[in-house]
Amino acid sequence: MKLQQLRYIWEVSKHDLNVSATAQSLYTSQPGISKQIRLLEDELGVEVFARSGKHLTRITPAGEAILDIAGDILQKVDSIRQVAQEHSDERKGSLSVATTHTQARYALPPIINEFIKSYPDVSLHMHQGNPVQISAMAADGDVDFAIATEAIGGHSDLIMMPVYKWNRSVVVPKTHPLAQVKEITLQDLATVPIVTYTFGFTGRGDLDKAFRKQGLEPRIVFTAVDSDVIKTYVRLGLGVGIIASMAFDAELDSDLVALDISHLVPDSVTKIGFRKGTFLRGYMYEFIRAFAPHLTPEVVESVQACSNRAEVDELFAGLDLPRR
Repeated sequence: MKLQQLRYIWEVSKHDLNVSATAQSLYTSQPGISKQIRLLEDELGVEVFARSGKHLTRITPAGEAILDIAGDILQKVDSIRQVAQEHSDERKGSLSVATTHTQARYALPPIINEFIKSYPDVSLHMHQGNPVQISAMAADGDVDFAIATEAIGGHSDLIMMPVYKWNRSVVVPKTHPLAQVKEITLQDLATVPIVTYTFGFTGRGDLDKAFRKQGLEPRIVFTAVDSDVIKTYVRLGLGVGIIASMAFDAELDSDLVALDISHLVPDSVTKIGFRKGTFLRGYMYEFIRAFAPHLTPEVVESVQACSNRAEVDELFAGLDLPRR
């Protein structure tokens, strides 16, 4: 059994069983990958992948178990490399972050700007996606950190830590009747067309729960993942917008009015996470602390020592998170 063979089966599984695409991503030949996979299966005495002719069709039950272990082994190998690099040059390396558009556009720019200034020899890579994709990338080890609000707690092999809490604002043109309302209600919002985030993005689930709790059905006429797109369609008169408060800029959005609705919808919490067993280099700790000052290296190490999610939650119980 060779480490290269484990890398091949892992990458093939992540490329939807497309050996050709895997070969391109690894800069090697398709026949070479197929041969090494067959050699591994012959040695193990089981098939990792089921086949129809020359095409891989699915992962076998034995293959699922083997791939789980292979993923852990490959992560350990990457950690060994990280340890070696940390001791050879602690200020050089790479950092990959997966996050949503809202975080990338409104929360992270100042953090990334300062990080690049402090660590100019660290190559920083940002990947955008929906929360499910983001958590999967982190759980699979494709990125170092996942940053999102929703759907990032479904992977038991991810360590998630709270960063900040935030809420929403209703945005309308200055001439809109709601702009004159002193304190807006969910009943007010239920009577007008709404433009807001796609389900699964930027706390949308919490918004829907608030309406359901009051027995109301919102008239959502348009959804998007991008706050700027939502504001564009508000300006076109499609409906009133509901966006993260951090996405409203008083200068850039001077033609709109932002109405606070934090009294109507519970705060949402943005979290940062990484895969269990990940070796965190010095600059990785610094990135976390820059984004969340309360997450010092000592706190992060305490979180890593927790055996389950309940212990992590207990560690942060009562913490007064900053608001954005």
